[in-house]
Amino acid sequence: MPNLFTDRWEGPITGLRLPLAVWKVLINEGIRTVDQLSAVADRLEQLPGIGPAMARVTRDELARASFPEGSLSGRG
Repeated sequence: MPNLFTDRWEGPITGLRLPLAVWKVLINEGIRTVDQLSAVADRLEQLPGIGPAMARVTRDELARASFPEGSLSGRG
């Protein structure tokens, strides 16, 4: 049986895999792009239904998606 809080799923923002519980909150808040998510990333805990743990998971996934495998982050 899927776990809404730990299993990761693709959603409306291509390249991100987040728990279904997070996707539901983002959709309810009208957040459907990476730019929109990035704009609220520092205050995810303020969204109804996202606590500190889910906010951390979301920020980590956003950071992972920003630096695809094989890229050399930190090199200019």
